[in-house]
Amino acid sequence: MNSFEHVNVDTVEDAISSLDADWKARIIAGGTDLLGEMKREIISPKRLVNLKTIKDSSYIRYSEEEGLKIGALTTLSDIESSEIVLEKFSLLSQAVSQVGTPQLRNMGTIGGNICQRPRCWYYRNPHYPCLRKGGRRCYAAAGENRYHAILGGGPCFIVHPSDVAPALIALGASLEIANPEGRRVIPMEEFFVGPKIDPYRENILKSNEIITEIRVPSPRENSRGIYFKAMERKAWDFATVSVASQITFDDGIVSSARIVLGGVAPIPCRTPDAEAVVQGKAVDEKTAEQAAEIALANSRPLRDNAYKIELTKALVKRALLNC
Repeated sequence: MNSFEHVNVDTVEDAISSLDADWKARIIAGGTDLLGEMKREIISPKRLVNLKTIKDSSYIRYSEEEGLKIGALTTLSDIESSEIVLEKFSLLSQAVSQVGTPQLRNMGTIGGNICQRPRCWYYRNPHYPCLRKGGRRCYAAAGENRYHAILGGGPCFIVHPSDVAPALIALGASLEIANPEGRRVIPMEEFFVGPKIDPYRENILKSNEIITEIRVPSPRENSRGIYFKAMERKAWDFATVSVASQITFDDGIVSSARIVLGGVAPIPCRTPDAEAVVQGKAVDEKTAEQAAEIALANSRPLRDNAYKIELTKALVKRALLNC
């Protein structure tokens, strides 16, 4: 790891002024992802701006009118143990509980989990000058690609690693982002950037922008959420495939549905065509199977990951039937 300057800041505005325009400075909160990149010398920032010294940046607040508000520096373990999150936002509670280990959830923040970098072994290996790091090719396209994208891939075939992001999209969450001009709020769905748009980054954040708050509207009455995650190991692993589903019923009929896939695409992948299949219907075995088929209709597997198609279909069906 190369040497760097470490800066403590008291306010979000101080943090932004300590950043620069060319990514030589990076923000650090829990550091569970950033420090791993630095140790492997994938990135070598000249300055780390410590957000943990900002007061009142970690909180969980709820009201019926405004819904749930979570400070970006709130740890995953605090969210997991929150009674209001468990009671009102079960889908988020389920997803958070699936992240890493208790130790990682004690350190990791919700803002950091949303913004974490790809876990692709070519990206994480400093000896491969892959496309994501400014090279000319994605080694996964013709290399070892068992865990890579089957939807929305190319020219880079990473998958988004967050458990929390699909759940937040399914819940209709939005993000507050601070920059030198002030603050803005955007829907969570508009935050992520696929490689077809920009192969070098995963989200819209500029080098001098910071997520400050996550906002989740109050779920409608008769809403049910479920999060399923398939992993190679039962603990401390990223999703091979995950499904976040939030369904609202009216007398047993689906009045609204959100189905979001993780582990299969470079960004959390919402499936509006599959949602339309269950809209206005009762969810039964046949309807759930149809929705699962539609969700994967545009899949384009690589050499080693076609197994993800049937695995994802099974999880979509299971999620819908459990909702």
